[in-house]
Amino acid sequence: MKSYQFFLGSITCISLLSGLLTTVDAADPPNILILLGDDIDKSSLGPWGGQAHTPHLDQLAHDGVRLDCVYANVAMCAPFRQEFFSGQCAWRTGAMPNHSKSVAGTKSLPHYLKPLGYHVGLLGKKHIGPRDAYPFEDLGDLAKDRDANEDAVIRAETYIQKAIRAEAPFCLVVASNDGHGPYTHGDRSRYPAKTIQIPHDALGTSQYKQQLGAHLAEVTNLDELLGKLRNILQNENVAQNTLIIFCSEQGNAFPFSKWTCFESGLASGMIAVLPKVIPPGTVKKKMTWIADIAPTLLEATGGNTAAWTFDGISQWGNWTGGETDVHHYAYGAFTNCNILDNKTRNYPIRSIRDDTYTLIWSPQHQDITSNVTLTQALDWIHHKNNDKYPDVAASWVQKSYDDPQAHTKTLVHRLHHRPEWALYDRKNDPHELENIAASESHKKVFERLQKALHTWLERWDDSNPVTTENAFIKK
Repeated sequence: MKSYQFFLGSITCISLLSGLLTTVDAADPPNILILLGDDIDKSSLGPWGGQAHTPHLDQLAHDGVRLDCVYANVAMCAPFRQEFFSGQCAWRTGAMPNHSKSVAGTKSLPHYLKPLGYHVGLLGKKHIGPRDAYPFEDLGDLAKDRDANEDAVIRAETYIQKAIRAEAPFCLVVASNDGHGPYTHGDRSRYPAKTIQIPHDALGTSQYKQQLGAHLAEVTNLDELLGKLRNILQNENVAQNTLIIFCSEQGNAFPFSKWTCFESGLASGMIAVLPKVIPPGTVKKKMTWIADIAPTLLEATGGNTAAWTFDGISQWGNWTGGETDVHHYAYGAFTNCNILDNKTRNYPIRSIRDDTYTLIWSPQHQDITSNVTLTQALDWIHHKNNDKYPDVAASWVQKSYDDPQAHTKTLVHRLHHRPEWALYDRKNDPHELENIAASESHKKVFERLQKALHTWLERWDDSNPVTTENAFIKK
């Protein structure tokens, strides 16, 4: 009997100790693994009903929270990443043009997390600067002209193991080139042209179908990397205490996405997972800024967000089950300055969104907008008998000559011409094709958004975006 009582007592002690260990583990600051895509429109991804094959991303959404209303300030790589890492808006960092850098004194994830004992590393694409503003442990670049997944896995695993041996939490950003043109890898056979779905704001030319299929192949390749990174966490027994964040970056490089202030440009696909902390299989439609991510991560790790300058606001409460409206509006900007092929064209765009409407302001509407993906299209408009093989946008112009339907002409005209003010009802017009700015029934909506946008721009001394753009042009 005494042996049996001792046995029961031992079990009780072990159970108590086990409970204590569980409590301690749950209180440990989580590791962080961030996977960034490159120029990937969220609507192409499986969790949002897209046509890309993304089984690992689908599983990630099943395991955590899918964020449906995430917006960047600028739909270009360098501004996007600097907003993501700093938690500050593009107006504060000054990182608004293509390939721009932040102003001196900008702080970012390494500044926020290293004092908490974190190893903070960045593997892959950078497009950030200066170095003292983004002092990540640099794990090197990833190849653009071939599949870099295996290289990424080896280096990510090494970094994670190093942090585990040091008994330190880690924050590792894996920034893939998958999704960014030129599309050089991934299994294109999974996306034959005849199966490509054409959105309503695109023209299904052979060039468009071929290029979109090649892009989607890279998206699937990125999805495979996600699966391999999750396997590392499992193999190292840290999956239960690692916060995983997937982010698609801004929209793709096809017309009306990247380099615009349209929904398909500024909207980002994001999913977050942390077992037993973030409720699985949840969807949040609360407006989120990319600038919210850094303060959210800081709160998740036990840091003090009030000790730093953020324009974003922590969404940790919402990710873990809350339903708080953090933002009423999301603001966007585009500058053509310093973009390849059109470095001195001054064509600023500014925008504002609420949960239903988008208002876009183009102060230089009397001129034309363009970027590296639209340059050849402009040439085709000016020279109908062009002897060059047309790229995607130029193929649309070519199609308009052979098939002059109203929808085709409208989309081709829209490539380079935008109205001064455009108001869109995203609930009824998700592709933002019908401008209702002059609608009498939407006058109050227009005036409310216009006033809020001007208030925001005045705060940042950007009331005259043309003047702002002139200061960006490199001499």
